[in-house]
Amino acid sequence: MSAAAQSDAPIYERLIRERGDVAADARRTAEATWREVSRAVDFRLPYATATQDVRPR
Repeated sequence: MSAAAQSDAPIYERLIRERGDVAADARRTAEATWREVSRAVDFRLPYATATQDVRPR
């Protein structure tokens, strides 16, 4: 973070020093959760359904 940004938000900087960067922690947790879910669940359409002509017989 630049010196200008630090001087513009001294309270925020102090909170990060005292409590940690909650927003960054939440982002990392969300990304890790998304990767784990992506490995467990495939949200894509099955290949056969996407490529076949589906007309009633």
